Amino acid sequence: MAIYDPLAERMRPKTLDEYTGQKHLVGEGAVLRKAIESGNIPSMIFWGPPGVGKTTLSFIISQTQDRPFFSLSAINSGVKDVRDVIDKARMYKKAGNAIPVLFIDEINRFSKIILPIISHSYIMFPI
Repeated sequence: MAIYDPLAERMRPKTLDEYTGQKHLVGEGAVLRKAIESGNIPSMIFWGPPGVGKTTLSFIISQTQDRPFFSLSAINSGVKDVRDVIDKARMYKKAGNAIPVLFIDEINRFSKIILPIISHSYIMFPI
């Protein structure tokens, strides 16, 4: 992280202990926290208004599990961008590396291409 990163980026929580809110999911002993810490995290959908921490929690999951993190916005990205990340994820999986975390904001715009990819476990989607 550079000193020129935006303040919001520099202040973003880096661990589950720093994450504020959703204690029923990520607090000590909570179901999602147990799944994250055990490494048994499924693809999932995070729903909520802007600013509640969906992207941050996705990033924390990737860091906790030492997984690569990719973030796309369905508004600014096209199907080609998603396919490029999926191709990278396939290479990671073939090489025996950790399955990447892909966060897609506004994923409902990509539902036709995402569902088959999730079923093949090429990538973990906290969406």
